[in-house]
Amino acid sequence: MRFAPSGPLRGTYVPPADKSLSHRAAILAAIGGDPVRIRNYLRAEDADSTLGAIQQLGALVERRDGELIVRGAGARGALGADGVIDVGNAGTLMRLLPGWLAGQAGGSWTFDGDASIRRRPVDRIAVPLREMGAGIEATDGRFPPFTVRGASLRAIEYALPVASAQVKSCVLLAGLTAAGRTTVVEPAPSRDHTERLLLAAGASVERAATRVSVTGHDELELPDLTIPGDPSSAAFIVAAGVLVRGSRLVVEGMGANWTRTGFFRILERMGGIVVGPLEPENAPLTGDEPITELDVTAGPLVATTVEPAEVPLAIDELPLVALLGVFADGETVVRGAQELRVKESDRIATVVDGLAALGAAIEATEDGFVVTGTGRLRGGTIHSHGDHRLAMLGAVAGLASEEGVEVAGMEAAAVSYPGFEDDVQALLVP
Repeated sequence: MRFAPSGPLRGTYVPPADKSLSHRAAILAAIGGDPVRIRNYLRAEDADSTLGAIQQLGALVERRDGELIVRGAGARGALGADGVIDVGNAGTLMRLLPGWLAGQAGGSWTFDGDASIRRRPVDRIAVPLREMGAGIEATDGRFPPFTVRGASLRAIEYALPVASAQVKSCVLLAGLTAAGRTTVVEPAPSRDHTERLLLAAGASVERAATRVSVTGHDELELPDLTIPGDPSSAAFIVAAGVLVRGSRLVVEGMGANWTRTGFFRILERMGGIVVGPLEPENAPLTGDEPITELDVTAGPLVATTVEPAEVPLAIDELPLVALLGVFADGETVVRGAQELRVKESDRIATVVDGLAALGAAIEATEDGFVVTGTGRLRGGTIHSHGDHRLAMLGAVAGLASEEGVEVAGMEAAAVSYPGFEDDVQALLVP
């Protein structure tokens, strides 16, 4: 699909429901015993994979009047799956769900997914789950398909080698069925939706700096939820609004959780004009998710350096930082982002190769990239490689380019944002 150079984007924009929260809300509802109403659950392939998985494990899922009603199987009540649990393209599902199942002694579940998932390692969850007592058997020791064998778990203190909300969440979910207090220590903060939902559901959760602990807790009572708009999805529209001259957008209903808005802080540092309240960094842990309204306008950009401690809070939006760097004055550098190499694609390689093919002055490093701002992007063709973020990056690049961009594999966006193209068109001034 081709995205031509555009005039201004103007209007009110409501992002789709938060993908990370949708996954977690469905899983936590499945672990509970009482019915949970989830409003504004994401309608996308990844989120649908989670619903299919929890249904295989015994949860009942019903859509009614725009709501999702989940009747859980209970903390120790997961059924043996009828066949393989197919996670599709959902890495979050693949890494979180084993945490719940690991503590169910005698059970065995096999996970698999698409070709992209089979390239994404699971050894990071296998190490702590084995230490807690569960069995994990993976292809070549670290890839899907893999099998989880439940056991009576023991609590541990586990230091993550790399900050990862998915691995942290897996260990905390396993901690619910472990004897004692399970603690995860991160090298830097990562998104904290799991901790907030556990706290809201009545679990004993404590956070001090980068240490998060949960005590074994068999009965979760998750309250009814409304999922806010996804900051990661909104970031692509916001970036277009900053890059295309004359744009003016109002973003409504977006989640403002400080562990998810690192991109917006980076964007403001680069000179992007984004006005609206965001939750302060290092805000105390609560069971709520803050929501905000943003006012976005285009403006001149300056280069910046993204340091390793910032990476986990902007991991999904770092490809946009590369694109912004093309139009910024100076040299934009991203460091400590090696995690990008094990996403749906090797996002360091695919972003660098993709933008370079469009005329960007960009080079890959082992753990990130360096972009020299030229103030212009020629255009051409970019391949999504089946990666939803790369597909949307190509679309935004096309709007800001001189000649337009053909996105090969635009259908990949449906994984997280099936309405992306319609939302872009609705905001373009005729």
